[in-house]
Amino acid sequence: IVISPLSSDLQRLMEANGSDYPTEKQNLATRLSVTPAQVVSDANAVTDAAAKKAMLTESNALGNRFAYAISKLDRGDLYPDALAFPGGDPEIKGLSGVTSATAAVTDTRKAITFQQSQQAAFEIEGVPRYDQIFIVMLENKGTNTILNSPLAPKINGYLKEGNQFTSYFATGNPSEPNYTALGGADDFGISDDSPWNCDASGANAVKDLPLPDKTQPGLASSPFNPTCTQPAAINHNVTAPNLFNALTSAGMSWRTYSESMNPGQDFRTDSVADAAVSAADRVYAPGTLNGNTTAIGNAALSLPMPAGLYKTKHHPGMAYQNVRSAPEFKFSNRTLGGGQWDASLLKSSAYAVPAGYDVDQFGSDLASGNVGNINFIMPDQCDDMHSINVSGKAGGVTATASDCSGSNIITRGDNYVDALVKKIKASKLWSNPQKKVAIVIMFDEGSATAGFNSCCGWNTANSTVAKPLKRNADGTWSPDTSVVNYTKGNRGHGESIYGVLTNQADAPKGQSDSDAYSHFSFVRTLQDMFQLADPKVDASYMNRSKYSERFIAQNILNLPEYAGSADTHFDAVRPMNHAYVIPASYVQKQSSDIAAGTQAQVGPDATQVNLWALKK
Repeated sequence: IVISPLSSDLQRLMEANGSDYPTEKQNLATRLSVTPAQVVSDANAVTDAAAKKAMLTESNALGNRFAYAISKLDRGDLYPDALAFPGGDPEIKGLSGVTSATAAVTDTRKAITFQQSQQAAFEIEGVPRYDQIFIVMLENKGTNTILNSPLAPKINGYLKEGNQFTSYFATGNPSEPNYTALGGADDFGISDDSPWNCDASGANAVKDLPLPDKTQPGLASSPFNPTCTQPAAINHNVTAPNLFNALTSAGMSWRTYSESMNPGQDFRTDSVADAAVSAADRVYAPGTLNGNTTAIGNAALSLPMPAGLYKTKHHPGMAYQNVRSAPEFKFSNRTLGGGQWDASLLKSSAYAVPAGYDVDQFGSDLASGNVGNINFIMPDQCDDMHSINVSGKAGGVTATASDCSGSNIITRGDNYVDALVKKIKASKLWSNPQKKVAIVIMFDEGSATAGFNSCCGWNTANSTVAKPLKRNADGTWSPDTSVVNYTKGNRGHGESIYGVLTNQADAPKGQSDSDAYSHFSFVRTLQDMFQLADPKVDASYMNRSKYSERFIAQNILNLPEYAGSADTHFDAVRPMNHAYVIPASYVQKQSSDIAAGTQAQVGPDATQVNLWALKK
């Protein structure tokens, strides 16, 4: 037996699961798709390339986790992490400016033991380690539009099958700031859908090499303009910490899968119309769209591929200069199949079609297992429920597509989500019981523009005083005044659906968590899930994901938007771990796009089950 991170993890797994050595050796071998003998051998001596890669990748991840465990032990951390403590954060009791109702938990934690540190390193802030997560992004539908809607029976079925966060808020409006926030827990003042190079000058000047212009492959036919200015003068080109760079730095991988791109196009520009690519209108037989009694759609209607099916505003990494400049950017941006125009995409005339072009790299990657640790899945603007103008001709008469606008687009998106989930569930990855895999079904934003239209790290009450923070050399924080029009951002846009499915047979199912969370909470959760941050080091959490109640209270002079908060728990960020117990008399805050007739919940949830838990 070679002493390695892999063999060391066998001991941890035996303790965590109350199991034995042969069982855990086989389980780890199954998870990595290697032999039990290879698990306890020298990874560098393994001759099978796939097995060697899997073992070295896992050894790197385990090495990072064990090093973190040692740090927790050496520091004398208290166990568990403060934001995983049952009931609420015990570190905020007695802090000035914290709402008394949420600062009532007494700290009874003790110094962490060696064994606790080993397990805590795999469940940071109560969020268990997953191998892969697939985040299916949908568009512009508040909770009231989707929940229990006959137009979305399949999504509602998955919400019942899995678990649901019932108070999930957007952080921006419109799309681009929300996607940017999902990439790095801030929108940096972006409050429109302008291209990523808009007002990018001075220190924010575009640094892509080569610079994108119409002489570059994949840009000649595009609408991309290398010069972009706007009256608001809001910089859209950001250099800041983000999930993508963090994953790469930690030796992990990411993917973004986007549907209906022009073959050969540059990922940095929107897709264009192409008359050489066409598809028939979708036809819905009676009973397949909200109880229709007659068929909807016209099979004789030919629809040329419209412009803008793929939009860069729907890419969570596009606004980040340090993501676009990363060596893995092109490799990690991939195609997503299942679209209406897939069958004729290779007839494209917009660009030269690359040899061997794969219309559905997502399907190919699922088959090979070559997906990322974090995978953002972006359907096109018909399949994501956004809506787009799609028209064509039937018998010389111009007509509009049956389901790319209006309420019909909800059923179209519902069907697409169903196909995606089934494709993931049919993969070897999902069927491997030792792999920890999750699917998230979520929307970028709802539709509420006032009141409690966001939470959890937001620019409260649309303040005009918010500034991002920068860390000084001595470890203190101060306002960063260099971000122009920062106060226009992070204002939210209501509540929307957020559901989680996992492949773990013993995981809790049919549970809900009504605590308030936002995109910033999700980014913090992902940082915990993939060990990209350390709860004892606020600076390790990117941008506004560090804005916990404790952090805000300790830095209130630099965060004036939170001064006088009437509900510091609602306004602050926490991981999505269901640790906080809502006080008995607390009335849940709701945005105006919550399901019609829904009464605000009073008091705690029936159970405090962690919706990410791997077993009951």
